[in-house]
Amino acid sequence: MSKTMKIENKTSNSAKTEDFLPIQSVDFVEFYVGNAKQAAHFYQSAFGFTQVARAGLETGVRDRVSYVVRQGHITFVLTSPLTSEGEVAEHVRIHGDGVKDICFRVTDVDQTFKTVNERGATPVLAPTTYQDETGSVRKASIAAYGDTTHSFITRTDYVGPFLPGFKLLPGYNPESVKPANGAGLAAIDHIVSNVGWGEMNSVVEFYRQVLGFHQLVHYDDKDISTEFSALMSKVMTNGTGTIKMPINEPAQGRKKSQIEEYLDYYGGPGVQHIALATGNILKTVEALRAQGVDFISVPESYYEELESRIGHIKEDFAEVRRLGLLVDRDDEGYLLQIFTRPLQDRPTFFIEIIQRRHARSFGKGNFKALFEAIERDQELRGNL
Repeated sequence: MSKTMKIENKTSNSAKTEDFLPIQSVDFVEFYVGNAKQAAHFYQSAFGFTQVARAGLETGVRDRVSYVVRQGHITFVLTSPLTSEGEVAEHVRIHGDGVKDICFRVTDVDQTFKTVNERGATPVLAPTTYQDETGSVRKASIAAYGDTTHSFITRTDYVGPFLPGFKLLPGYNPESVKPANGAGLAAIDHIVSNVGWGEMNSVVEFYRQVLGFHQLVHYDDKDISTEFSALMSKVMTNGTGTIKMPINEPAQGRKKSQIEEYLDYYGGPGVQHIALATGNILKTVEALRAQGVDFISVPESYYEELESRIGHIKEDFAEVRRLGLLVDRDDEGYLLQIFTRPLQDRPTFFIEIIQRRHARSFGKGNFKALFEAIERDQELRGNL
Protein backbone atom coordinates (compact mmCIF):
# COMPACT_ATOMS: atom_id res chain seq x y z
CA MET A 1 0.00 0.00 0.00
CA SER A 2 1.40 3.40 -0.99
CA LYS A 3 2.46 5.56 1.90
CA THR A 4 0.61 8.46 0.25
CA MET A 5 -2.59 6.43 0.21
CA LYS A 6 -3.04 5.36 3.78
CA ILE A 7 -6.14 4.40 5.71
CA GLU A 8 -5.59 6.21 8.95
CA ASN A 9 -5.95 4.74 12.42
CA LYS A 10 -9.36 5.87 13.69
CA THR A 11 -9.15 4.79 17.33
CA SER A 12 -8.81 8.12 19.12
CA ASN A 13 -10.24 10.31 16.35
CA SER A 14 -13.52 8.46 15.92
CA ALA A 15 -14.24 8.41 19.64
CA LYS A 16 -14.02 12.22 19.77
CA THR A 17 -16.03 12.91 16.62
CA GLU A 18 -18.75 10.40 17.44
CA ASP A 19 -19.35 12.13 20.78
CA PHE A 20 -19.73 15.76 19.77
CA LEU A 21 -21.79 15.42 16.56
CA PRO A 22 -23.54 12.09 15.97
CA ILE A 23 -24.82 11.95 12.37
CA GLN A 24 -27.06 8.98 11.63
CA SER A 25 -27.12 8.93 7.82
CA VAL A 26 -27.51 10.90 4.59
CA ASP A 27 -31.26 11.57 4.70
CA PHE A 28 -31.52 12.93 1.15
CA VAL A 29 -29.62 14.74 -1.60
CA GLU A 30 -31.36 17.66 -3.31
CA PHE A 31 -30.55 18.64 -6.88
CA TYR A 32 -31.49 21.95 -8.48
CA VAL A 33 -32.36 21.16 -12.11
CA GLY A 34 -33.86 22.85 -15.16
CA ASN A 35 -36.91 20.56 -15.38
CA ALA A 36 -37.76 18.48 -12.32
CA LYS A 37 -40.58 16.57 -13.99
CA GLN A 38 -38.31 15.35 -16.78
CA ALA A 39 -35.42 14.68 -14.37
CA ALA A 40 -37.68 12.52 -12.18
CA HIS A 41 -38.77 10.55 -15.23
CA PHE A 42 -35.11 10.07 -16.22
CA TYR A 43 -34.09 8.71 -12.81
CA GLN A 44 -37.10 6.41 -12.89
CA SER A 45 -36.68 5.06 -16.43
CA ALA A 46 -32.86 4.93 -16.53
CA PHE A 47 -31.85 4.15 -12.93
CA GLY A 48 -34.95 2.39 -11.60
CA PHE A 49 -35.96 4.94 -8.96
CA THR A 50 -39.60 5.23 -7.89
CA GLN A 51 -41.32 8.62 -7.94
CA VAL A 52 -42.68 9.05 -4.43
CA ALA A 53 -43.93 12.56 -3.75
CA ARG A 54 -44.24 16.05 -5.17
CA ALA A 55 -44.54 19.64 -3.98
CA GLY A 56 -45.49 22.61 -6.17
CA LEU A 57 -48.28 24.98 -7.05
CA GLU A 58 -50.97 22.44 -6.12
CA THR A 59 -49.49 22.05 -2.65
CA GLY A 60 -49.07 25.78 -2.00
CA VAL A 61 -45.44 26.22 -3.13
CA ARG A 62 -45.23 29.26 -5.43
CA ASP A 63 -41.59 29.56 -6.52
CA ARG A 64 -40.45 25.97 -7.20
CA VAL A 65 -41.54 22.40 -7.84
CA SER A 66 -39.89 19.33 -6.31
CA TYR A 67 -40.13 15.61 -7.06
CA VAL A 68 -38.89 12.97 -4.62
CA VAL A 69 -37.47 9.76 -6.09
CA ARG A 70 -36.34 6.79 -4.01
CA GLN A 71 -34.62 3.42 -4.37
CA GLY A 72 -33.44 1.33 -1.43
CA HIS A 73 -32.15 3.80 1.18
CA ILE A 74 -31.37 6.44 -1.48
CA THR A 75 -33.58 9.52 -1.66
CA PHE A 76 -33.04 12.22 -4.28
CA VAL A 77 -35.05 15.45 -4.44
CA LEU A 78 -35.23 17.15 -7.85
CA THR A 79 -36.18 20.82 -7.64
CA SER A 80 -36.84 23.32 -10.45
CA PRO A 81 -37.71 27.04 -10.42
CA LEU A 82 -41.19 28.14 -11.46
CA THR A 83 -40.01 31.63 -12.45
CA SER A 84 -36.83 33.14 -13.87
CA GLU A 85 -35.91 34.75 -10.55
CA GLY A 86 -34.88 33.45 -7.15
CA GLU A 87 -32.33 31.13 -5.59
CA VAL A 88 -33.20 28.01 -7.59
CA ALA A 89 -33.25 29.78 -10.97
CA GLU A 90 -29.92 31.49 -10.26
CA HIS A 91 -28.30 28.21 -9.19
CA VAL A 92 -29.45 26.48 -12.39
CA ARG A 93 -28.34 29.45 -14.51
CA ILE A 94 -24.81 29.31 -13.11
CA HIS A 95 -24.30 25.60 -12.56
CA GLY A 96 -26.79 23.77 -14.75
CA ASP A 97 -28.25 20.64 -13.11
CA GLY A 98 -26.34 19.85 -9.92
CA VAL A 99 -26.41 19.03 -6.23
CA LYS A 100 -27.50 21.87 -4.00
CA ASP A 101 -27.89 20.20 -0.60
CA ILE A 102 -26.69 17.09 1.21
CA CYS A 103 -28.97 16.55 4.20
CA PHE A 104 -27.87 14.58 7.26
CA ARG A 105 -30.29 12.93 9.66
CA VAL A 106 -29.56 13.75 13.31
CA THR A 107 -31.30 13.13 16.62
CA ASP A 108 -31.45 16.81 17.68
CA VAL A 109 -31.39 19.57 15.05
CA ASP A 110 -31.21 22.40 17.58
CA GLN A 111 -28.23 20.97 19.45
CA THR A 112 -26.50 20.09 16.18
CA PHE A 113 -27.01 23.61 14.78
CA LYS A 114 -25.74 25.15 18.03
CA THR A 115 -22.65 22.92 17.99
CA VAL A 116 -21.64 23.51 14.37
CA ASN A 117 -22.10 27.25 14.70
CA GLU A 118 -19.94 27.33 17.83
CA ARG A 119 -17.31 25.49 15.76
CA GLY A 120 -17.31 28.03 12.93
CA ALA A 121 -20.13 27.09 10.54
CA THR A 122 -21.82 29.69 8.35
CA PRO A 123 -25.58 29.43 9.02
CA VAL A 124 -27.99 29.36 6.08
CA LEU A 125 -31.25 28.30 7.76
CA ALA A 126 -31.85 28.45 11.52
CA PRO A 127 -33.72 25.49 13.05
CA THR A 128 -37.21 25.59 11.55
CA THR A 129 -40.28 23.40 12.09
CA TYR A 130 -42.29 22.27 9.04
CA GLN A 131 -45.71 20.84 9.81
CA ASP A 132 -48.84 19.45 8.18
CA GLU A 133 -51.47 16.80 8.93
CA THR A 134 -48.82 14.04 8.67
CA GLY A 135 -46.64 15.47 11.44
CA SER A 136 -43.64 17.76 11.76
CA VAL A 137 -39.93 17.80 11.05
CA ARG A 138 -37.18 20.08 12.30
CA LYS A 139 -34.55 21.26 9.81
CA ALA A 140 -31.54 23.61 9.68
CA SER A 141 -28.79 24.33 7.12
CA ILE A 142 -25.21 25.59 6.90
CA ALA A 143 -22.90 26.52 4.01
CA ALA A 144 -20.38 23.89 2.88
CA TYR A 145 -18.29 24.77 -0.24
CA GLY A 146 -19.19 26.85 -3.28
CA ASP A 147 -22.99 27.09 -3.38
CA THR A 148 -23.44 23.64 -1.80
CA THR A 149 -25.08 23.37 1.62
CA HIS A 150 -25.48 20.76 4.34
CA SER A 151 -28.79 20.43 6.13
CA PHE A 152 -29.68 18.61 9.34
CA ILE A 153 -33.08 17.03 9.86
CA THR A 154 -34.99 15.26 12.62
CA ARG A 155 -38.06 13.19 11.68
CA THR A 156 -39.21 11.70 14.99
CA ASP A 157 -42.69 13.28 14.77
CA TYR A 158 -43.39 12.69 11.07
CA VAL A 159 -45.14 9.85 9.22
CA GLY A 160 -45.69 11.41 5.77
CA PRO A 161 -44.07 10.60 2.42
CA PHE A 162 -41.09 12.97 2.63
CA LEU A 163 -41.60 16.41 4.20
CA PRO A 164 -44.65 18.42 5.24
CA GLY A 165 -46.13 20.01 2.13
CA PHE A 166 -45.28 17.04 -0.11
CA LYS A 167 -48.06 14.84 -1.43
CA LEU A 168 -47.80 11.21 -2.49
CA LEU A 169 -47.79 10.75 -6.23
CA PRO A 170 -50.63 8.65 -7.72
CA GLY A 171 -49.72 4.99 -8.00
CA TYR A 172 -46.95 5.04 -5.38
CA ASN A 173 -47.23 2.09 -3.01
CA PRO A 174 -45.25 2.68 0.20
CA GLU A 175 -45.64 -1.01 1.10
CA SER A 176 -43.80 -2.12 -2.05
CA VAL A 177 -40.29 -3.28 -1.14
CA LYS A 178 -39.01 -3.40 -4.72
CA PRO A 179 -40.26 -1.10 -7.49
CA ALA A 180 -41.06 -2.73 -10.82
CA ASN A 181 -38.01 -1.36 -12.62
CA GLY A 182 -35.65 -1.08 -9.64
CA ALA A 183 -32.02 -1.78 -10.46
CA GLY A 184 -30.89 -3.06 -7.05
CA LEU A 185 -29.35 0.21 -5.88
CA ALA A 186 -29.33 0.11 -2.09
CA ALA A 187 -27.54 3.07 -0.49
CA ILE A 188 -25.17 6.00 -0.95
CA ASP A 189 -21.60 4.75 -0.56
CA HIS A 190 -19.81 8.10 -0.87
CA ILE A 191 -20.23 11.61 -2.29
CA VAL A 192 -17.30 13.22 -4.12
CA SER A 193 -16.76 16.98 -4.37
CA ASN A 194 -14.46 19.03 -6.61
CA VAL A 195 -12.91 22.26 -5.33
CA GLY A 196 -10.53 24.78 -6.85
CA TRP A 197 -6.76 25.15 -6.78
CA GLY A 198 -5.45 25.17 -3.20
CA GLU A 199 -8.92 24.80 -1.66
CA MET A 200 -8.88 21.12 -0.67
CA ASN A 201 -7.21 21.57 2.72
CA SER A 202 -9.59 24.33 3.82
CA VAL A 203 -12.61 22.18 2.92
CA VAL A 204 -11.01 19.23 4.73
CA GLU A 205 -10.55 21.46 7.75
CA PHE A 206 -14.24 22.49 7.56
CA TYR A 207 -15.29 18.83 7.78
CA ARG A 208 -12.80 18.20 10.58
CA GLN A 209 -13.49 21.27 12.70
CA VAL A 210 -17.19 21.91 12.07
CA LEU A 211 -18.62 18.41 11.53
CA GLY A 212 -16.10 16.30 13.45
CA PHE A 213 -15.07 14.17 10.46
CA HIS A 214 -11.58 12.70 10.24
CA GLN A 215 -9.35 11.87 7.30
CA LEU A 216 -9.63 8.29 6.10
CA VAL A 217 -7.45 8.31 2.97
CA HIS A 218 -5.10 10.73 1.20
CA TYR A 219 -4.23 10.36 -2.50
CA ASP A 220 -1.60 12.70 -3.96
CA ASP A 221 -0.83 13.55 -7.58
CA LYS A 222 1.48 10.51 -7.86
CA ASP A 223 -1.48 8.23 -7.07
CA ILE A 224 -3.93 9.98 -9.40
CA SER A 225 -2.19 11.00 -12.60
CA THR A 226 -1.86 10.17 -16.28
CA GLU A 227 0.48 11.35 -19.01
CA PHE A 228 -1.53 14.57 -19.26
CA SER A 229 -3.26 15.47 -16.01
CA ALA A 230 -3.36 14.92 -12.26
CA LEU A 231 -5.44 15.57 -9.17
CA MET A 232 -5.23 15.22 -5.40
CA SER A 233 -7.89 13.86 -3.05
CA LYS A 234 -8.58 13.48 0.66
CA VAL A 235 -11.41 11.31 1.94
CA MET A 236 -13.24 12.55 5.04
CA THR A 237 -15.53 10.32 7.11
CA ASN A 238 -17.73 10.74 10.16
CA GLY A 239 -17.12 9.12 13.54
CA THR A 240 -18.94 5.88 12.73
CA GLY A 241 -17.53 5.63 9.19
CA THR A 242 -21.01 5.53 7.63
CA ILE A 243 -20.58 8.76 5.64
CA LYS A 244 -17.60 9.22 3.30
CA MET A 245 -16.84 12.48 1.50
CA PRO A 246 -13.82 12.53 -0.86
CA ILE A 247 -12.62 16.06 -1.71
CA ASN A 248 -10.71 16.55 -4.99
CA GLU A 249 -8.62 19.46 -6.23
CA PRO A 250 -6.59 19.85 -9.44
CA ALA A 251 -2.86 19.23 -9.56
CA GLN A 252 -0.29 20.44 -12.09
CA GLY A 253 -0.26 18.47 -15.34
CA ARG A 254 0.55 18.94 -19.00
CA LYS A 255 -3.10 19.49 -19.93
CA LYS A 256 -6.45 20.33 -18.32
CA SER A 257 -7.58 17.81 -15.71
CA GLN A 258 -11.12 16.48 -15.30
CA ILE A 259 -11.38 18.61 -12.13
CA GLU A 260 -10.55 21.79 -14.05
CA GLU A 261 -13.08 20.87 -16.74
CA TYR A 262 -15.73 20.34 -14.07
CA LEU A 263 -14.95 23.68 -12.37
CA ASP A 264 -15.11 25.52 -15.70
CA TYR A 265 -18.51 24.13 -16.66
CA TYR A 266 -20.09 23.96 -13.20
CA GLY A 267 -18.94 27.47 -12.40
CA GLY A 268 -17.12 26.64 -9.18
CA PRO A 269 -16.86 23.92 -6.53
CA GLY A 270 -19.59 21.31 -6.23
CA VAL A 271 -20.49 17.63 -6.10
CA GLN A 272 -18.76 15.74 -8.92
CA HIS A 273 -20.38 12.35 -8.42
CA ILE A 274 -22.33 10.14 -6.05
CA ALA A 275 -21.39 6.47 -5.62
CA LEU A 276 -24.43 4.22 -5.25
CA ALA A 277 -23.92 0.82 -3.63
CA THR A 278 -25.45 -2.42 -4.85
CA GLY A 279 -25.33 -5.97 -3.53
CA ASN A 280 -25.03 -7.44 -7.03
CA ILE A 281 -23.24 -5.16 -9.47
CA LEU A 282 -23.52 -7.64 -12.35
CA LYS A 283 -27.33 -7.57 -12.23
CA THR A 284 -27.46 -3.84 -11.53
CA VAL A 285 -25.23 -2.82 -14.43
CA GLU A 286 -26.97 -5.28 -16.76
CA ALA A 287 -30.29 -3.61 -15.90
CA LEU A 288 -28.91 -0.07 -16.18
CA ARG A 289 -27.34 -0.74 -19.57
CA ALA A 290 -30.65 -2.19 -20.79
CA GLN A 291 -32.39 0.99 -19.60
CA GLY A 292 -30.02 3.22 -21.58
CA VAL A 293 -27.47 4.33 -18.96
CA ASP A 294 -24.24 5.36 -20.72
CA PHE A 295 -21.05 4.23 -18.97
CA ILE A 296 -17.42 5.22 -19.51
CA SER A 297 -15.50 2.39 -21.18
CA VAL A 298 -11.91 1.37 -20.50
CA PRO A 299 -9.73 -0.28 -23.18
CA GLU A 300 -9.69 -4.06 -23.56
CA SER A 301 -6.05 -4.04 -22.46
CA TYR A 302 -7.26 -3.28 -18.90
CA TYR A 303 -8.60 -6.84 -18.64
CA GLU A 304 -5.57 -8.67 -20.02
CA GLU A 305 -3.82 -8.91 -16.65
CA LEU A 306 -6.78 -8.20 -14.38
CA GLU A 307 -7.16 -11.74 -13.04
CA SER A 308 -3.46 -12.09 -12.21
CA ARG A 309 -3.41 -8.61 -10.61
CA ILE A 310 -6.58 -9.00 -8.52
CA GLY A 311 -6.58 -12.71 -7.71
CA HIS A 312 -9.71 -14.72 -7.00
CA ILE A 313 -13.08 -12.97 -6.92
CA LYS A 314 -16.58 -14.44 -6.60
CA GLU A 315 -17.76 -12.85 -9.84
CA ASP A 316 -17.13 -14.37 -13.28
CA PHE A 317 -14.24 -12.51 -14.98
CA ALA A 318 -15.88 -12.92 -18.39
CA GLU A 319 -19.00 -11.14 -17.11
CA VAL A 320 -16.91 -8.44 -15.45
CA ARG A 321 -15.20 -7.84 -18.78
CA ARG A 322 -18.40 -7.94 -20.83
CA LEU A 323 -20.07 -5.35 -18.59
CA GLY A 324 -16.97 -3.11 -18.45
CA LEU A 325 -16.52 -3.26 -14.67
CA LEU A 326 -13.37 -2.16 -12.87
CA VAL A 327 -11.98 -4.26 -10.00
CA ASP A 328 -9.50 -3.36 -7.28
CA ARG A 329 -8.27 -4.96 -4.07
CA ASP A 330 -6.99 -3.60 -0.77
CA ASP A 331 -5.83 -5.25 2.45
CA GLU A 332 -9.39 -6.03 3.55
CA GLY A 333 -11.08 -7.23 0.37
CA TYR A 334 -11.98 -6.07 -3.12
CA LEU A 335 -14.49 -3.84 -4.86
CA LEU A 336 -16.13 -3.60 -8.26
CA GLN A 337 -17.09 -0.25 -9.75
CA ILE A 338 -18.20 1.51 -12.93
CA PHE A 339 -18.84 5.15 -13.79
CA THR A 340 -21.48 6.76 -15.98
CA ARG A 341 -20.75 9.53 -18.39
CA PRO A 342 -22.08 12.95 -17.26
CA LEU A 343 -25.86 12.85 -16.82
CA GLN A 344 -26.37 16.25 -18.44
CA ASP A 345 -24.87 18.08 -21.43
CA ARG A 346 -22.47 20.05 -19.24
CA PRO A 347 -19.56 17.68 -18.40
CA THR A 348 -20.19 17.87 -14.66
CA PHE A 349 -22.18 15.48 -12.45
CA PHE A 350 -22.11 11.69 -12.91
CA ILE A 351 -22.93 8.48 -11.00
CA GLU A 352 -20.68 5.66 -9.82
CA ILE A 353 -22.03 2.16 -9.20
CA ILE A 354 -20.04 0.21 -6.59
CA GLN A 355 -20.10 -3.14 -4.84
CA ARG A 356 -17.77 -3.73 -1.91
CA ARG A 357 -16.53 -7.16 -0.91
CA HIS A 358 -15.14 -5.89 2.42
CA ALA A 359 -12.80 -3.36 0.74
CA ARG A 360 -12.64 0.04 2.42
CA SER A 361 -10.65 1.86 -0.27
CA PHE A 362 -11.79 3.66 -3.43
CA GLY A 363 -10.24 1.78 -6.37
CA LYS A 364 -6.72 3.22 -6.41
CA GLY A 365 -5.58 0.49 -8.81
CA ASN A 366 -8.20 1.68 -11.31
CA PHE A 367 -7.33 5.38 -11.24
CA LYS A 368 -5.02 5.40 -14.25
CA ALA A 369 -7.36 3.40 -16.53
CA LEU A 370 -10.39 5.40 -15.40
CA PHE A 371 -8.82 8.82 -15.83
CA GLU A 372 -7.37 7.93 -19.21
CA ALA A 373 -10.91 6.95 -20.26
CA ILE A 374 -12.21 10.29 -18.96
CA GLU A 375 -9.46 12.08 -20.86
CA ARG A 376 -10.54 10.41 -24.09
CA ASP A 377 -14.02 11.85 -23.56
CA GLN A 378 -12.49 15.26 -22.68
CA GLU A 379 -10.51 15.18 -25.93
CA LEU A 380 -13.70 14.50 -27.92
CA ARG A 381 -15.24 17.55 -26.22
CA GLY A 382 -12.16 19.64 -27.06
CA ASN A 383 -11.41 20.21 -23.37
CA LEU A 384 -8.22 18.21 -22.71
